Amino acid sequence: MVPTPTVPGASRVGTRAPVVDHGPRTGDRVALTFDADMTDGMLANLRAGRVRSYANLRILDLLEREQVPATFFLTGKWVQRYPDVTRRIAGNPRFELANHTYGHAAFTADCYDLPRLPVDELAADVAKTFEVIEPYGGRQTRYFRFPGLCHDAAALDALAPLGVTVVDGDVVSGDPFAKAWKPLVRAVLDHVRPGSVVIMHVTEANAAMTDEALPHILAGLRERGLTPAPLSEVLAKG
Repeated sequence: MVPTPTVPGASRVGTRAPVVDHGPRTGDRVALTFDADMTDGMLANLRAGRVRSYANLRILDLLEREQVPATFFLTGKWVQRYPDVTRRIAGNPRFELANHTYGHAAFTADCYDLPRLPVDELAADVAKTFEVIEPYGGRQTRYFRFPGLCHDAAALDALAPLGVTVVDGDVVSGDPFAKAWKPLVRAVLDHVRPGSVVIMHVTEANAAMTDEALPHILAGLRERGLTPAPLSEVLAKG
């Protein structure tokens, strides 16, 4: 996909990728984002039967039932492992699709023990992921999230040819490997504000509490007068 100004998240090709944490602190909109990680180790776990699934369909069921917008940062390997789930996401007009690398490798040193990609391979990795996601259609974007939110100047410069916007986020749920759902709810609701970008995961085996926390997060947002919206709307200029 050639980035154009009409695609959400498209930035000027050839310049350092911009980084955003949140949208304007006005209004009542917040973005719920869900990362779909997939590494070779995770694929090996699936093949060996050590885990059942890295696609939490209960999250999709709830979002669809309550008609809640969300944005999914997809790794290419997750898409290839779960094409039917990807089609389900792409087919929902309230969901946006974004890029989370091809195989969830680190783009910097010392990033949560993730294997590191060489700098000269970063752009190709991200471009390949867009190529994997694009055929599914739906609400495609040029938003990109680094694994572990790990990035430096060299990583941002490497993405300059792709015309992307890097989205970190300002509310980290802490759902990976959580053992209880209540801390996730507190982590989100204690920090969420208008314009917030909330980071969660749809990788069931690695984030088993997210679907249990989500109904309480949605209820807490309503109590605070906050409304989930697609990332592109939350990041739009005031």
